[in-house]
Amino acid sequence: MAETAARAARGKGASKGPSQPAISKDQLTRAYRDMLLIRRFEEKAGQLYGMGLIGGFCHLYIGQEAVVVGMQLCLQPGDQVITSYRDHGHMLATGMEARGVMAELTGRIGGYSKGKGGSMHMFSREKGFYGGHGIVGAQVSLGAGLAFANWYRQDGAVALTYFGEGASNQGQVFESLNLAALFKLPCVFIIENNKYGMGTSVERASASRDLSKNGSPWGIPGEQVNGMDVIAVKEAGERAVAHCRAGNGPYLLEMKTYRYRGHSMSDPAKYRTREEVQKMREQNDCIETARKLLLDSHGVSEAELKVIDDEVKAIVQDSAEFAQTSPEPDESELWTDVLVESR
Repeated sequence: MAETAARAARGKGASKGPSQPAISKDQLTRAYRDMLLIRRFEEKAGQLYGMGLIGGFCHLYIGQEAVVVGMQLCLQPGDQVITSYRDHGHMLATGMEARGVMAELTGRIGGYSKGKGGSMHMFSREKGFYGGHGIVGAQVSLGAGLAFANWYRQDGAVALTYFGEGASNQGQVFESLNLAALFKLPCVFIIENNKYGMGTSVERASASRDLSKNGSPWGIPGEQVNGMDVIAVKEAGERAVAHCRAGNGPYLLEMKTYRYRGHSMSDPAKYRTREEVQKMREQNDCIETARKLLLDSHGVSEAELKVIDDEVKAIVQDSAEFAQTSPEPDESELWTDVLVESR
């Protein structure tokens, strides 16, 4: 009874205190390490952008780390991930190397797209990551396509398709929901509701106050999840992935999360107050919540966490150095990776 109540409390949005332990020590330690890696990586990316070493657009994932890290705990080899332009965190969570991601951000040959794709165009078939995509909502149709391939092959794989609340009212999103429900595709649709689509609050952009019900016309089950709590994300993710893997069709999760930075590096975020951001940081930060749980409920020492912190700092620093020393792509790269001929 108490566990059910705790689960319900976690699912309603940002909680006032840390969750009760519902995760193993090893899993939570991994989650803490992965969330911290994403946070430190994004902070470094923001620093390099300010130095002029990263050009174009750059959308940071700071604050939302629990969503992708919690969902990754639910996956098996062969499952796929696809997302939008706020994608660096998803890459790192799937196991892509920080070196390759940072080098791509700086336009170097050592990057995952050989320096030609930049922030929004990286892929790793080996890690099951099928890209961040710059066109709002476009990846949702592609995610449904990945799930269709899984359904066709009957391979038991599940596709996680991430998009923001700002994209949730795109026509192609609803077309994808319809197709997924019609064929019972193994697709988990994940709305990362960070409250602001660029500078527009969700209350001003969506008539729906519960985006988890957006799949209701097609009979797609959905639930709201506290996306600032990695345990709540993991629990909801396990239900969603199991539903899909059992052949019951798609599932929709609305992750109530929050980004600490602007929409992109060029956004001063004047549409919200500093007090609002600070309150979220102090009361609901996913990394601090996990840290407190490890210390208070899993017997992890400050010294053990310091080892993790140092490891993460070393990885991020190495990625930054590699990104600045890796050469730029040769002009001949303009003609590669343009066309794939089928056999």
